[in-house]
Amino acid sequence: MEPLSAPFAATTSAQPGIAAREAESPLSGDFETFLVMLTTQMKNQDPLNPMESSDFAVQLATFSGVEQQVRSNDLLADLGEQFGVMNLGQLAGWVGMEVRSAAPQSFAGQPLDLFMSVPATADRAELVVSDTYGRVVQRQDFDPSAGTVTWAGVVEGGSAMPSGLYSFAVQPYAEGAPLSLQAVEAFSRVTEVRTEGGQAVLVLEGGVIQPADAITALREGAS
Repeated sequence: MEPLSAPFAATTSAQPGIAAREAESPLSGDFETFLVMLTTQMKNQDPLNPMESSDFAVQLATFSGVEQQVRSNDLLADLGEQFGVMNLGQLAGWVGMEVRSAAPQSFAGQPLDLFMSVPATADRAELVVSDTYGRVVQRQDFDPSAGTVTWAGVVEGGSAMPSGLYSFAVQPYAEGAPLSLQAVEAFSRVTEVRTEGGQAVLVLEGGVIQPADAITALREGAS
């Protein structure tokens, strides 16, 4: 088959995180070392050509500025983690519900309802189905004016395709010329909500991980 490029904790306070970073940060020790070096530099400077006091002030201000910037970055990072935990709590209610996205879909023999948008200039459209290895396993013509397509997941002869994850895309054509691939969305059940890299993500059926901001619709899960 031909390859296809897919278009497609508990809550803690901010203070312990900051304290831990400060304890691990070498800045406080470096600052003490800097002051010792600055004092030594003042004591051992050439008395006939002493350094201007303004130069010492510039060095001190520069180091202090760097120190404050690093500590500010640590604070922002800690706040980002807290926002991630907050989002996790808000999304916890999504577990068991169905969300719509362009993520790969888990197929286990049941037809899938697919949602897409085809350019108005298209006079023909193909649903392109790929397996987990990116190999095209099926092409299916459909009406380009249709906003939804039901994919039965069967091959010629009527037998079902193997269970697993499948990705979908639309290949539209205008007067025989291919247009840009279009994304296809479908609903998947949310099995877990967790944080990765400080960001709340959803775990969908089949183990697919999808960022919360990639979700375009939400509905009650099928009973």
